[in-house]
Amino acid sequence: MIKNVMAAAVLSFAVSVPAVADTLDDVVDRGTLRCGVVLDFPPIGYRDANNEPAGFDVDYCNDLAAALEVEPEILPVTWAERLPVIVTGRADVVFGATSDSLARARTVGFTIPYAIYFAQGVVNSQSGIKSFDDIRGKRVAAAVGTVPEQEWLKIAKEWGEENLYQGYQSENEVFLAVAQGKADIGLTTNTAVKPITEQYDTIEPGPRMPWTTDYTSVVAKRTDVTWLNYLNLFVTHQVRSGRYEELWGKYVGGEAPELRIPGVMY
Repeated sequence: MIKNVMAAAVLSFAVSVPAVADTLDDVVDRGTLRCGVVLDFPPIGYRDANNEPAGFDVDYCNDLAAALEVEPEILPVTWAERLPVIVTGRADVVFGATSDSLARARTVGFTIPYAIYFAQGVVNSQSGIKSFDDIRGKRVAAAVGTVPEQEWLKIAKEWGEENLYQGYQSENEVFLAVAQGKADIGLTTNTAVKPITEQYDTIEPGPRMPWTTDYTSVVAKRTDVTWLNYLNLFVTHQVRSGRYEELWGKYVGGEAPELRIPGVMY
């Protein structure tokens, strides 16, 4: 009698708890990989002369899709949309230079770092900005929802210059504002400086920002451990195969940054 009751209880539990496929299974079954990519962040993500997605992050999406033997689907996102597209399930993964902050990790999951950047300004040629201290009293622009914006607002508050800050929805708008003289300096990353200064005659390289090096990760669902484990292995294979070095050289130039943080395993 007890055995029958236990068997019935197990059967009831099995029926009441539906099987839940993880993202890895979903992607393979669907046959497509939906990648959120920021396309106004050249040379990491941008549109080429044919208006097609291109750049370091786009190639990473394509490489991941090839490893999974599925088709890549690029979903253009703004900086502010990087986390929401994961939370709402619109994207399976985001390649978007996303800093692995502890605050963000309460909402989404992060892999080991796949790229490293540092913050740098691009300045209007008439701004007179040569060093970090020269920024005092100048109009500063950055993309909404980015680490440069968050870090700069701390400095602006300390200096009492919050009123001089300008927030834009995309980095393209930031660069245009600097080129047109609406802002004196735009905050971006070191990788974007060369292509932007080549694109605009009125923009010059600016000073490096004082905050720490930016370790960025691939973003996925926080609760999907199986998918995050696979993505970690993918990042590792990109480095081991030499593909990371190849793509960094292709899009950024020079030696690819070391992805390990000295003194820790992560």
